[in-house]
Amino acid sequence: MTNAIILFAATYVLMLTFSKYRPWFALGSGLIFILTGMLPMNEIMGALDFNVLLMIGGTMGLVQLFIDSRMPERMADMIMRKVPNVQWAAVSLSLFSGIISAFVDNVATVLMVAPVALEICKKLRTNPVPFIISIAVSSNLQGAATLVGDTTAIMLGSALDMSFLDFFFYDGKPGMFFAVELGAVLSALIVWFIFRKEKGAIPDSGELTEVEDLVPTVLLFGAIGLLIVASFVPESWNLPAETNGIICCTLMLVGLVYNYLDKRTAEAVTGPLKAIDLETLGLLTGLFLMIGGISHEGVIDAVAQLLAKLGAGNVFLMYTIIVWASVLISAFIDNIPYVATMIPVIGGIAMEMGCDPTVLYFGLLSGATLGGNCTPIGASANITGIGILRREGHEVTNGDFFKIGIPFTLAAIVPAYILLWVLFGV
Repeated sequence: MTNAIILFAATYVLMLTFSKYRPWFALGSGLIFILTGMLPMNEIMGALDFNVLLMIGGTMGLVQLFIDSRMPERMADMIMRKVPNVQWAAVSLSLFSGIISAFVDNVATVLMVAPVALEICKKLRTNPVPFIISIAVSSNLQGAATLVGDTTAIMLGSALDMSFLDFFFYDGKPGMFFAVELGAVLSALIVWFIFRKEKGAIPDSGELTEVEDLVPTVLLFGAIGLLIVASFVPESWNLPAETNGIICCTLMLVGLVYNYLDKRTAEAVTGPLKAIDLETLGLLTGLFLMIGGISHEGVIDAVAQLLAKLGAGNVFLMYTIIVWASVLISAFIDNIPYVATMIPVIGGIAMEMGCDPTVLYFGLLSGATLGGNCTPIGASANITGIGILRREGHEVTNGDFFKIGIPFTLAAIVPAYILLWVLFGV
């Protein structure tokens, strides 16, 4: 376990220090975990989240078709006509991505909204880095708002046998949705403050950009609809774990075939495929292998047991530890294996303490979901957003991310932490 912790920590230090080489550090570390036996060969496939990898790859290709159709430019023109200045454009895009992410995977949301933000920034000749970071962290925030917003929400809903409506009202009280939305409002104020100097009026863009082809837009919004529908399919149907990824890749293939038949050139197929960011996929692959390694070595289980001991029988103290430890841990590791490990642990803690586990479960979900916003590599949506910026020629420093991600996280988690305790802990 000690070797796994050292390797894991050293890799994260290197990734934060040398941001340009993050994919290589992650893949190299993953390879070391495999070669040293800390991640056995028979567990490699299980460590890789193919659903996320397929979804990112498929959506990237689909989004490129969407960009080529000039629909993002038209949407940018429409938004620019509705908002008074750059500051409100940033706030609007942040809130818009959050709304979508309450029902669609966070990564898919970033891939869909980022092109619109980039077009706005090009038209206004302003730096797109804070725009994209705001979109990514807002997407992560809203993942806990509904049963279908994030994998961790689905896992918790299954553990508590919650319905979709239970996230809105649980046991006759306002549920997770309202705790998240309270944080969303305060987080929007953070975005508003960050862009406080961007008061310049948005120039009249003239005529709306003409969209050349509506099919990519139909396919992209079709992906959103199918992802929502798939999240409501009962477990008894036994859909594959990669269902979301299959949906995105299938629609991308449909788009490629249509594009080829329409243009009859090889570029019609190779162009969108070149838009798939292999560095982002490589970074995620390496992270999945690293997390699989520390999970196999018992690091995550040990952390969960340590948290249980620190509670000392006090429900409020236990709740506080779970929330803030989850924020800290999820800033560095994928929240899915952490939440999966902690759900049964919390059930056992609540049984020993003789208390209602609801507030502990909700604290786990809020902390684990929002913790990823603390670092540029704490969530797949952050990695994806930074990858998009890199392809556009913009390098994101740790400082760029921290000055948005950390205050955003605090503004979101503190009110949720207080409200959940008032509703379910007192």
